[in-house]
Amino acid sequence: MTQKIGDSTSSARSAIEAALRRHAEATARVREAAIPDAPAVKGADFKSAVMQGLEQMDQSAKQADTLVEDVVTGRVTDFHEVALRLKESELSFRYSMEVRNKFVDAYREVMRMSV
Repeated sequence: MTQKIGDSTSSARSAIEAALRRHAEATARVREAAIPDAPAVKGADFKSAVMQGLEQMDQSAKQADTLVEDVVTGRVTDFHEVALRLKESELSFRYSMEVRNKFVDAYREVMRMSV
């Protein structure tokens, strides 16, 4: 009726390892969704990196808007895909707002410095 702990260790270990792998894959997908095609900072100047990030965020928001229109008109019927794309757009927007907040904080900090 009861099993020894040694008998179920390998199956429990493999289940935990599989769960950890799935978690790592899901985390990687969320990162890719939040920061799609992040610009390589090597050799790229700061202005172009920021502009590229803003353009990607804007493109993501526009795609979400057109996707909602497609659902309303009946061209898209897969609601899971719609939810995924809207969440990706939301994450992208939140990330860009956090970057903006960091820029504003850094600017304020520099302005407080006495020369």
